[in-house]
This record gives sequence, C-alpha cells and structure tokens, in this order.
Amino acid sequence: MTIADVARRAGVSRATVSRVLNGQHTVDPVLAERVKRVSRQLRYQPSAIAQGLARGATRTVGVIVPDLANPFFPEVVKALTVAAGRDDFSVVVADSDEDAKAELRLIQDLSRRVDGLILCSPRADKADLRRAVRKGLPTVCTNRLVDPPLTTSVVIDSEHGMHAVLDHLAALGHRRLAYLAGPASSFSNAERLRAVEARWPDPVIVATGSKSADGYASVPAALDAGVTAIVCFNDLVALGALARLRALARAVPGEVSVAGFDDIATADFVQPALTTVRLPKAELGRRSWELLRERLGDGTSTVSVRLEPSLIVRESTGMAPGSPPGPPTGAPLGSFESPSSPN
Repeated sequence: MTIADVARRAGVSRATVSRVLNGQHTVDPVLAERVKRVSRQLRYQPSAIAQGLARGATRTVGVIVPDLANPFFPEVVKALTVAAGRDDFSVVVADSDEDAKAELRLIQDLSRRVDGLILCSPRADKADLRRAVRKGLPTVCTNRLVDPPLTTSVVIDSEHGMHAVLDHLAALGHRRLAYLAGPASSFSNAERLRAVEARWPDPVIVATGSKSADGYASVPAALDAGVTAIVCFNDLVALGALARLRALARAVPGEVSVAGFDDIATADFVQPALTTVRLPKAELGRRSWELLRERLGDGTSTVSVRLEPSLIVRESTGMAPGSPPGPPTGAPLGSFESPSSPN
C-alpha cells in the first residue's frame, strides 16, 4: 500500500495524508481521524526514510569500512553502533572491499540518505574524499587525518605502537628485521612504515597487503633477506606469516620472531600466541560517534583525537638466534628499554 492508496480511499490529497501521519495538527480533526482509520484498515506503513527526508533528518548515520572481514573493523563498528543507539540513532554499514573507487561511490550514495558519515580508515585520495562528501554533511574520519572540510578525526598513534615493537625486538637481540607492509593507500601503514624506516637501520620492506593470504605469500621474501624478526602490518597478515613459517618448518620464535598489530580476538589463541600492538578499538568507535554527535549538533567541531596503543608481549617473539640483547648498532632508538605488557 502507498500513500496514494490511503489518499484515494479517504477521499483526501496525498499532502493531507502526509501531514496527518507526520503528526501535524493543521488538518481538520474529522479528516485526520478518517485518514488514520483508513491507514489502519489498509495496514499502511509509512517509510521512515521518506519521513526523515521530508523533515530534513533521518536519525541515521552511515559508516564505511574497507574490509568487514578484518576483525578490527567489526569491533570499532559495534562500539560505535551501541553509542549511537543510546542517542536514538541508527547506523548503516557499508564495505568498500579495499577499493578506493567503490568507497567514493558508497560515500556519494550514503550522503543522500543519512544525517552524517563516519569513514573508517578511508582509502581514497584526500581530494577525492573532499569532492565525494556532500557539502555541509557532518563527517568524521576514523584512523585517518584529512584536511578540511573533513577535519574531525580520531586516529591511533601507530608510530608510538611501532616504536614499542621495535624497542622490544631490539632488546631481544634482533638486528635484521622485515616489515610486511600494508596497502599503500592506508594511513596506518604509512605511519608504521615511517616509524620502521626512521628507527631501524636498513630494514627489509616487503609490499604485502592486509589479509592472511598476503602474509603467507610474503614470508619467503623476508626469509631470503636473512631476517630474524618479522613485523606485520596487522594481525591478519601476522597469522598468515605464522602459517607459512610453520609450513616451512621454521621455529617461532626460535628462528624467527613475529609481531602483529591490532590485537584481534584470535591473537591470544594461535600457537604460538601472537605478540602484537593492542589498539583501543572500542574507544575508537565511541569517540568517533561522540565527535559526529557534536558535529550533528552545531557542525563546527574540528577536533582531532589521537589514541595511544599498547604493546602486548606473547610467545611469538623471543631472543634472536646467536645474538646478545641490546640496541642494534646505529639504530636511533635513544634511551633503550624493553617495554612489556600483561596478556
């Protein structure tokens, strides 16, 4: 049933039906009661989206992520959704599948349907993002810094986390290290790569990706370079690396130490348990919603929030074979300590 069916049966205009069902009191009470009675008889259900658009607000926000299969993003989205629900907002989630062009299409599509957007680790170029987001639409970037008008952002200090990993591995005597790099379009990868190149002498950089299969495929290149430690862009890549090392009968951490990033739920349950950098995923989601809520209120917030990660040391990292502990020669590690964190 449509609004036209209700109007025809009640003998009124569609505009009159709309005003009655939207709770406006400008319609004669007799006509209003007739419209309501006919609506019940026809079991007409007005579209919440259409009503919201008519009022200029849908109480719905859009969230776009690059890969819902990556356990990092569902944790962020869950916290965000719960926080938004407390404020009586619904959340629509879309997955760009690590495709920048698909991400831009999703932004343009959702921008016409929602009150605000949260872009989780967007992959598109800054200029493309600015063009894609509808002018005036409150938008928050999560884990990505973007210039105006997308100036509200919540990011994790990936460089701080990477420094903790590198210091930990140096304390274990490692001298030759590989970084299995993530997507070139990833803001987090750029920060992590910058930290590795600035803080470790002559690192081996292997262009990898963000999935376990990428980590599995990249291990031989790292081993061919004679590394004793592998740091991975994220935990999914690290799980793939562990699987390939196991297939090659290379002992972890006896021959090669492996560290990841994110601390996903399975990191503590693989063998050996994965040393990783724990990112405050739930806080990332909550703070993203809080900033978007502020922008929905007055539209002026341009705050950037940076959250601190923490190193979680588990069984996948150990002493480098045949190397005494200490900072690698020539490494700009500054005052040297071995950080540790409880499981």
